Amino acid sequence: MTSAPPRRIVVVGASAAGLSAAETLRREGFDGSLTLVGEEAHPPYDRPPLSKQILTGAWQADRLRLRRPEDLDALRLDLRLGVRAVALSPAARTVTLADGTELPYDHLVVATGVRPRRLPECGTPGVHVLRDLGDALALRDRLRSGGRLVVVGAGFLGTEAAAAARSLGAAVTLVEPADVPLAPVLGRRLGAHLARIHRDHGVDLRTGTKVTGIRTAGGRATGVRLSDGTEAGADDVLVAIGSRPNTEWLAGSGLDLADGVGCDEYCAAAPGIHAAGDVARWRNPLFGTAMRIEHRTNAAEQGMAAARNLLDPGRSRPFAPVPSFWSDQYGTRFQAYGHLRGHDEARVVDGDMAGGPFVVAYRTGRFLTGVVAVGTPPKVLRPWRAAIAARTPWRAWAVEPAPAA
Repeated sequence: MTSAPPRRIVVVGASAAGLSAAETLRREGFDGSLTLVGEEAHPPYDRPPLSKQILTGAWQADRLRLRRPEDLDALRLDLRLGVRAVALSPAARTVTLADGTELPYDHLVVATGVRPRRLPECGTPGVHVLRDLGDALALRDRLRSGGRLVVVGAGFLGTEAAAAARSLGAAVTLVEPADVPLAPVLGRRLGAHLARIHRDHGVDLRTGTKVTGIRTAGGRATGVRLSDGTEAGADDVLVAIGSRPNTEWLAGSGLDLADGVGCDEYCAAAPGIHAAGDVARWRNPLFGTAMRIEHRTNAAEQGMAAARNLLDPGRSRPFAPVPSFWSDQYGTRFQAYGHLRGHDEARVVDGDMAGGPFVVAYRTGRFLTGVVAVGTPPKVLRPWRAAIAARTPWRAWAVEPAPAA
């Protein structure tokens, strides 16, 4: 940390986390130079609707913007859009941009997010990824004519895209190497429930197999080859096999770059540097573990926390949220709170998976650490969230035994 209050702050990353940090800095009274750098030419916009409302055509692109132009103007930003950061020198306290500009800073917020993992054939026409607005619009234009879509990867992005494509009438094949989608996060029973939902809506879900190659004809993708010896024909292929933190530009900076930017519980990565959002891996003291979370709510909350802590290091507060996320598929909302990955037990504690809304609670060690509600009103989860935040012992909360998920 610098001993004097910062006068020049640079925020690299102009999505939810970076914008949240910039807004918090101004709200907390910072009146110095504030630069916001974004690789995309678009002003800050929301990403979760890309795989849902944008893909289906329910929304137009202008609904994604996070703030009106006049709201951005009020922040008095040195807004650098359409240019990416390529290097960081903590010793000189400068960020170098792709256009050769060197931005000096007293304090830096890294909020560069993630990018999709790709297959070698991702440059082939007809093979898509889904991360930015351009990706979503390109795939939407293809899906408007129906046709066949193969989705590689049945995580949340892949299953949401599959549901969106089915709503447009596309024939969808969903390929997942695990035998149960999302089992490490949701548990096998809830993962199997999600699989049934997709199959009930006409998705050809193929589990326990992986893509070994993209089939092409005339220079365009026409399907995929699978490790079980079968093939799946397609007019388009969406690759949704996870993401990588955008940290290459930080190589040689001395920062901990193992799975994102390593931070302490205050979101501090090094003197004069904080990180926030999808790129940040920090120790969450509520759960006693390091985590990196790729969810919209966490990005905004962590951007605020990082900004407050860098402005007043003497009064820094640990960033200890109860993480949350949601996924809308076929008109049903999956809403989650807590830290689900690596859980020891998952149990249906309300309702019934066989029909109607239900709630699944998760135990890690001796504590209630997560909850997922399917098809229930948001208010149902409020007491569960409070119980997770209070580190409630499992037996003090869990009720009658139910089959493990």
